[in-house]
Parts: sequence; C-alpha cells; structure tokens
Amino acid sequence: MLGPSSGAEGQADAGASPATRGGTAVRTLRRLAILVSVLVALFFLPWWTLFSAGTDWPFPVVLVGTVLFVAAGIALPVLMVMGHGRRRSDRAARVADTTLGVVWVLFAWSALSGLLRLVLIVLGVGDPARSRIVSVLLAVIGAGLLAWGYREAMRVPRVVRLDVTVPRLGRGLDGTRVVVLADTHYGPIDRAGWSARVAEAVNELDADVVCHAGDIADGSPDQRREQAAPLGTMRSRLAKVYVTGNHEYSGEAQGWLDLMAELGWEPLHNRHVVVERGGAGLVLAGVDDVTAEYSGQTGHRANLAGALAGADPDLPVLLVAHQPKYVRQAASAGIDLQISGHTHGGQIWPFNFLVRIDQPVVHGLSRHGERTQLYTSRGTGFWGPPFRIFAPSEITVLTLRSE
Repeated sequence: MLGPSSGAEGQADAGASPATRGGTAVRTLRRLAILVSVLVALFFLPWWTLFSAGTDWPFPVVLVGTVLFVAAGIALPVLMVMGHGRRRSDRAARVADTTLGVVWVLFAWSALSGLLRLVLIVLGVGDPARSRIVSVLLAVIGAGLLAWGYREAMRVPRVVRLDVTVPRLGRGLDGTRVVVLADTHYGPIDRAGWSARVAEAVNELDADVVCHAGDIADGSPDQRREQAAPLGTMRSRLAKVYVTGNHEYSGEAQGWLDLMAELGWEPLHNRHVVVERGGAGLVLAGVDDVTAEYSGQTGHRANLAGALAGADPDLPVLLVAHQPKYVRQAASAGIDLQISGHTHGGQIWPFNFLVRIDQPVVHGLSRHGERTQLYTSRGTGFWGPPFRIFAPSEITVLTLRSE
C-alpha cells in the first residue's frame, strides 16, 4: 500500500504550494485538538463527579480512581486505532468499544447529576455528604444501566409489528408481511450463536419478504462469514433483499454483495425486482448507501433512477435505503414506502438527540410529502459499544395493507 507521500498522493503533496500544505497542517491540528478536547471532557466530568467535587474521599480512593481514568483515557484512542484501523485487532476493538460505552454512560449521567446536586443543596445537605451521595448514585446507576444495556444488546431482538397502508398496493398483495432486519453489525464480538437465533426468530414470522437494510458487518466477508452464515437459512415466500450500508464502504462492499447472493439473497445494488401475488405487483428497489460515492469503490453510488429503470410506474414501490435521510430523494421520486436503518434508535441514550441532527427520523413510521412513508428501524444488532440503553433492538414485521 502506498504511503502518504508516495504515488499520486505524494506527487500532489510535493506539488502543493506552501500555503496549501500549511492549510492542511492547520486542519489536521484543529481536528486533533477537537479530538483531544472531546476525550478530556468525556473522562474529566465523570472523574470529577465520582472522586472530586467535594467528595473528600480518602487519598487512596482518589488515587486509584484517577489512575484508572487516566489510563483508560490514554488507552482508548490507541485501542481504537488498533481495533478499527488497518490492523483490525478484534481484541483491541472489544476493549476500546466497551470503554467508549462505559465512559459515555458515565459522562451523560454525570451531567444529569447536577440536578440531584441542586436538589440536595435546596434540602440543606452539605458537603462532603452531598457530593458523596451524588458520587455513589452515579456509580450505582451507571453500573445498573451498563449491565442492563449489555443484556439488551446481546438478546434476540423483540418483534415489532406494524400495519402500513400503501394506497397503490393491489388487493392481491394486501396482508403482505415484510420482515425488516438492519444493522446486524457482525463484528469483533463473535455472535454466530446470536445470528442463528435471529434466523430462527425470523423463520417463525412466516415472511413474504425479508429485507436487510444494510450495515451487515464490521469487517470483511472472510472475517465475518461464520457470523453471517445463518442469513442463508432465513426463509421467505417472495423475496429476500439486501442493500449496502455505510459500514460496508469502510471495507469490501462488493464482497458483501457477492456473499449475500451466495447465501440466497437478492442484492439490490441500484436495481429492483418485482414480486407478484393475486394479480398484484410490488416493486422492491434498493440503492447503495449515500456514502458509497465517496468510498472510492468503482460502480458504487446511490442511484435511484438506475434502481427504478424499467419498472412499471403504475406499480407501488418499496425502496430499501440504509439511511433515513435518503427519503428526500425518495419523496421527490414518488416512492410509496422507504425502509431504512442506520440510526440504531440512538443505541445509548441520550445519543439519539445527536443522531437527530443528521437524520430526519430516529425511529418509527413517518410521512414525507404526499405519498412517501418511511419506516426507520432501531436495528437488529449494535455497533461498537455492546450496550443498548433506552433504544431496544428490533426485528420488524410490516404488514402492508391496500386501501
């Protein structure tokens, strides 16, 4: 692999003006400063709440707590690079992802603990008792949420059932059951057994159509083949369709399309298929993730016109697109129903509020324009931190109804 100063990039760097190189250096330093600031904030606030802020704990307690927080703060970025960079060390990724989840929960609830501190001040509780109450409650609540969140992440998702009226749907397809999976994120934690249990749960739903809305895994098909294998055992009457998510484009997107085809799925790589029953038809279309265009992978980009090329305009269209924000294009094209994932419902509260900045919807059924509806799944698996807190995973059954 070419280094940063070799090949075309090296020639570009060599030919760049001093002002351009200086601007690049400034941007790099700015990003580094932001990263360091975020890390310091994430670790400082919970440390301050637990071990400082008037708690007056014995010195050995403060020392041990400080050493643990400093060590974790230094180790996190190093392990993230080892786990999710070129080396792809699953062991490093597991430790880094878990650490990130723990510190996020402690940070969020440390911020909220300020409300409890105000209440105790009003009640006349002074320090160190006041700060010790806050500290102990933070530790108890954090540990409880993390234990519960881990169980929620590792369980077979609950089944969410919803009727969706599609006015243009023919009566022959009234009652069609569409089972939705998304964001399985097979990854550093080996979940082959979990994957098999999910497949069993899907097969019990007697699906007409099964959709996988992307982010199938973190890693290559060769790395995650065993975890993905149970997808090949899933059954449906009419079709099983799959689209790429943004995480496929950090690796081998085409490899995942090929593997899913091998497992008996229809990869909707900017294409469509038509399912029919009782004289009625439904177009199942899919597009690449919106990040595909910038991935450098030839022939990959979200192309709705290409996906619908040759489709009967009188038939209703169910579009599978990984990110909810693609609904803008879907609504402009008069799509009847878009199915998406990507958001995980926030995965770990209150991250859902940050997700909402980037996406029009975090979870559930919504309407966009005169015709288009969007269903956003919370996702079947989890990404990174093995926790789901106030954002349960789901296997979704959408029963399509005609007028």
